[in-house]
Amino acid sequence: MRWDRFFEDLEDQLDSEWEAERAALDTEAERLRLSRVPIRERVVALAAAGAQVVVEVAGGGTVSGRVSRVGLDWWALETSARRPVVALVPLSAALTVGTTAEAVLSSVREAAPGSVLAQRMTFGFVLRDVVRRRIPTTVHLTDGRALAGTIDRAGADHLDLALHEPGVPRRADNVTGFRLVPFAAVALVRLDAPADLP
Repeated sequence: MRWDRFFEDLEDQLDSEWEAERAALDTEAERLRLSRVPIRERVVALAAAGAQVVVEVAGGGTVSGRVSRVGLDWWALETSARRPVVALVPLSAALTVGTTAEAVLSSVREAAPGSVLAQRMTFGFVLRDVVRRRIPTTVHLTDGRALAGTIDRAGADHLDLALHEPGVPRRADNVTGFRLVPFAAVALVRLDAPADLP
């Protein structure tokens, strides 16, 4: 009888040690997984959850709203203003992303690269669609300035902006100047008219 109890105790001890080792391995595997998750995948999870966020962008500005789309190197927010607009934010211009504790934890658990098509849509690609639609914009720069106008062209790493007053159509007599703006200088592009993004 004593030997039976002795062997049962040994089995319990071995089982406990295996459980502890398995838990340690699971914890380490999760740490390794998290070390490989880029912020883009977390933003994809925020979009899938329809999370509300507040984004601080380079240049000191903030934009708040619901994450609606995520491309390769940009994301779109539908602002929660009285007149909703869309803001396109290059991932590199986002300084911080504020949201609820639940959304933060969910974005870690649900992190995924998203659709193959979305992974191929670059900032330049979405801006070329804005050009095609002739949507009036306000381009917020990383130094804090804002330029209102219409994007005439979007190249590989820059855009051409025809400057004019907000709410005024882009016509030759309304244009007050032109700017070539490198994407690296863009904090966000606010679409000043309703738009259906690709």
